Amino acid sequence: MTMGKKLLHTTNQYAKPYRPLPIALFNRAGRVAEKLGVLADIDVEQLITNARRKSGLNEFGDEWFREPLTVLVESINREANLTPTGKLIQKTRLEGALIARLRAEQLLQKHPEIHDIDLGKIIIIAGLQRTGTTTLHRLLAADPNMRALMSWEALNPIPLPKEPLGNPKRRIAKAKTAEKGLAYLAPEFFAIHPVEHDAPEEDVLLLDLCFMSQSPEATLHVPTYAAWLEQQDHTPAYTYLRTLLKILSWQRPAKNWVLKTPHHMEYLDVILQVFPEASIVQTHRDPQKTTGSFCSMVSHGRGVFSDEVDAREVARHWMRKVNRLMQRSINVREQCEQKRFIDVSYYDLVSDPISQVARIYEFAGIPFDQSAAEAAESTSKRNVQNRYGKHIYDLEDFGLTQDAIEHQYAFYRRRYGIPYEN
Repeated sequence: MTMGKKLLHTTNQYAKPYRPLPIALFNRAGRVAEKLGVLADIDVEQLITNARRKSGLNEFGDEWFREPLTVLVESINREANLTPTGKLIQKTRLEGALIARLRAEQLLQKHPEIHDIDLGKIIIIAGLQRTGTTTLHRLLAADPNMRALMSWEALNPIPLPKEPLGNPKRRIAKAKTAEKGLAYLAPEFFAIHPVEHDAPEEDVLLLDLCFMSQSPEATLHVPTYAAWLEQQDHTPAYTYLRTLLKILSWQRPAKNWVLKTPHHMEYLDVILQVFPEASIVQTHRDPQKTTGSFCSMVSHGRGVFSDEVDAREVARHWMRKVNRLMQRSINVREQCEQKRFIDVSYYDLVSDPISQVARIYEFAGIPFDQSAAEAAESTSKRNVQNRYGKHIYDLEDFGLTQDAIEHQYAFYRRRYGIPYEN
């Protein structure tokens, strides 16, 4: 990926997001169009009509997704304060999700045997943000016998029309373009969370096809949608996720799967039902080190789509949300078999990553052979910290203090014996 001059470090200008000149000019023209009524709000029925027209398909199967889509769109229109560029990107993403659902339904009707595919053993990394989950995910996914969702698959999980099975070069090309687009819009974001077209990606992006994921609240100001989402039964979304994994396995088979997203911490009870073969890994790190980092990541992410980013509101929302993730995951673990869970310390992962990978394989009942060890070792050497620039942030930008963080998360530190990080 080319981003021009190397970025030395991120900035903390959350309320004034970076805008390339062409994008700034487009937004200025778009605001005029909005005032004139030319650039309309996102409309659910128009999205569905466009998806059917562009795909040439009509059948979604069960259309239960309409309710979450409607709640999300209404929240975006009322609360997100999108720039014209942000609105265009969100329309494209939502429309793309609907097209993917149409193509998935067509594929399943043509190949019903997909439903019978065995996913093998499944390792699910369900740790909090900034606790080493990305590093661990990439170490596990390096194994030739381990299947992970790749970034290009997350953007287009279903084969494109006339795409030969096993030859997804058009989808990979689209992902390369998307990677370059994000680097152009927000070069600082790569210093916080690299988004590379050929690297493993979070499967929360597959849950986006159900319009039931934390992605919107991590990238947009959509409090109404976020509150609504917490009250819903997520079983249909996870059931659809399982179907999508089978579709991906049908395209590129592997013996086992590794999944990863903090979103899973909120719904471990559903995961245990829908994925009875899963082994769940929870990573842990000092909340004093993770909280500001994650708030900075969310603030930078929101700045891609909106000119109105309130860093302190981001912190208020996610302090409560992370507390909810902690509480709900602990509650589930206290009520079920502990043999389904393994804990990994961020500090052990940093000091000896290969031994932690071996621990997880043993826990999941998967042989840790020579090829898996060599693949993990090679990946560990490639993951150079700060290769896109250094991520810097200040708790004061978010109205946070160390005492406030400790007060909010002390129960989590005690529960898992998490040390203070110097």
